[in-house]
Amino acid sequence: MTRRELDAAGITGAGLREAYRHCRELNARHGRTYFLATRMLAPAQRPAVHALYGFARRLDDLVDEPAPGATPDSIAATLLDVEERFLKELAAGTSDDPLRMAVIDTATRHGIPEPYFRAFFTSMRMDLTVTGYPTRAALDEYVHGSAEVIGLQVLPILGTVVPRAEAAPRAAALGKAFQLTNFLRDVAEDLERGRVYLPADELAAAGVDRDRLAWCARTRRLDPAVRRALAEQVAATRRVYAEARPGIAMLHPASRPCVRTAYVLYGGILDRIEAVDYNVFGGRARVPRHRRLAAAGDALVRAQWARRRHPAVT
Repeated sequence: MTRRELDAAGITGAGLREAYRHCRELNARHGRTYFLATRMLAPAQRPAVHALYGFARRLDDLVDEPAPGATPDSIAATLLDVEERFLKELAAGTSDDPLRMAVIDTATRHGIPEPYFRAFFTSMRMDLTVTGYPTRAALDEYVHGSAEVIGLQVLPILGTVVPRAEAAPRAAALGKAFQLTNFLRDVAEDLERGRVYLPADELAAAGVDRDRLAWCARTRRLDPAVRRALAEQVAATRRVYAEARPGIAMLHPASRPCVRTAYVLYGGILDRIEAVDYNVFGGRARVPRHRRLAAAGDALVRAQWARRRHPAVT
């Protein structure tokens, strides 16, 4: 964390400043694309975003990259212990753990409600036992805690030009759209972990079940039924993007270039899935590097211009 960012955010006290630096280093090391996106935000916004990323990353790793010998029961016990400790510390307003210290300070400064964190823990626990979702409603329950609340947590940091409650559904929808995009891109990878993040009833309507998906992953080929099912899922995800899009104009002008760029690049993953005829099993769908760099460069220029014209981000 640079001194300029910490000073701009009004973060004082050696211990707290060091806690935020720890989060920044974690983000830079493990979330390179996400870290680069934060460079489009105002310096005062970056520490809080790094803190939220670091916290989510730690919990994700606890579930998806467990220690050798860990079992679902032992991971669940650890997760419950972390949750209880964190909620107590959140109520007290401090922690002796650097990462939790930073995220608690962020939550306090920006008025992030406790239920958003509880919902995230709930979805992390679901990943320990739930391997599939029978309906869209069941998947939506998981996505609320794993993605929608992330959009809601970040919203007060980005700032709005309308009442926050008006922008909140759009922020939640954007988090959901990004998560659904990940699910489509990572079907094969998730199958390796024994999970399917697509509604089983919607797949069944297209003649697809888990075994058919597993065959596609094993052979790296696509059959007509799976192609049809994935096309329908892409179309459903695009509808969520359309729901989220008006929210960009509701953000503080200095925050819009960053969010708009994320919107375009994540939506571009759907374009790539369509370009390979929905064969997400033949390799990971990626937006070409030249397009990512061009979008990032344009956004950085727009962000700097917006910050000069609208310096306050509150």
